Amino acid sequence: MIVAGEASGDAHAAALVRALREAAPQLDFFGATGPLLRSAGVESVVRSDDLAILGLLEIGRALPKFWRAYQLLKQAATERHPEAVILVDWPDFNLKLARALHRRGLKVIYYISPQLWAWRSYRARNIQRDVDLLLSILPFEQDWYADRGIDHVEYVGHPLAGEVQPRYGRTEFCRQLKLDPKLPIISLLPGSRRKEVERILPPMLEAAALISARRPEVQFLVVVAPSRSSDEMRDIVRAQRSTPEPLPSCIHIVSGQSREALAASDAAAIASGTATLEAALLETPMVVVYKESGINWHTLGRLITTDHYGLVNLVAGERVATELMQDDLNGERLANELLLLLNKERNEQVRERLREVADELGEGGASERAAEYILQALHEWT
Repeated sequence: MIVAGEASGDAHAAALVRALREAAPQLDFFGATGPLLRSAGVESVVRSDDLAILGLLEIGRALPKFWRAYQLLKQAATERHPEAVILVDWPDFNLKLARALHRRGLKVIYYISPQLWAWRSYRARNIQRDVDLLLSILPFEQDWYADRGIDHVEYVGHPLAGEVQPRYGRTEFCRQLKLDPKLPIISLLPGSRRKEVERILPPMLEAAALISARRPEVQFLVVVAPSRSSDEMRDIVRAQRSTPEPLPSCIHIVSGQSREALAASDAAAIASGTATLEAALLETPMVVVYKESGINWHTLGRLITTDHYGLVNLVAGERVATELMQDDLNGERLANELLLLLNKERNEQVRERLREVADELGEGGASERAAEYILQALHEWT
């Protein structure tokens, strides 16, 4: 049984399923699936893409859906009694499911450690009690758990390491979009959830307008996440055109080419999340941004205990990328930070540090290593 919720979890889970099937073709899978897990042939008990929401109010409204999904998965696991349950990320849901299924005698494997080192560290006791094998993807996590007496943790490397490559280079990308490869390019990645985009894209566009007023040669890309539509982005861009600062004429909506866009960019503004690691692996200098609803920020933001929000900075252990969070995210501050990254000397300094971050994420093969640990555990348990 495999359970993944968020879009990134669905992608990592699908890669893991492919690696497991490569090593053990006889394995069958069922569980909570997104589109990539379904395309990998996993039987869907629950469609987790129907549960991809953000924020306290949204979660409150969707609680009946989550409860129904929880009950369906618990029932399926109890009736079918799989050799193991693989839970992928999605901690608010999966840690509760781990408790219920472990109490029923099922072996629980957790792939992609919950970010307990960032907030709600008390949940480490849930890992100790309810998880038989934890597979971590960040280099410092194994030591963090060891310091708390939890030793059933294996570091496999990040699933993106060695996998993030553009299909073609800057020249071809610019040819397709009718951009000038000799002029600066800035990518804007406002996130994968609707509420994220609605809050984050407007200040990004305001920054684009301010940059264009100072440097009219700069070209801008609005990069559409797989779970969002180009029409959504166009509607927000269209609405923004009525604001006092005129938007630059050279704004392109880019869909299905996020890695190509990042690789071709001189700088990027990126909503905090997995995309910041993709940018690091592509050596694209970035500003990490985020904006929540006021109630979510004041309720949840105070629980965060790390010095950094962005994953790229957490891996680096220092502020490689400027972070503009909540009230710090506005058009003027973002414009100033992006203009700094267009400075040739500063740009190369950041790229050099990002190369070091990429090295810290491993050399690739995380899915295969995770599959090896899982198969080894299954052999020991049977």
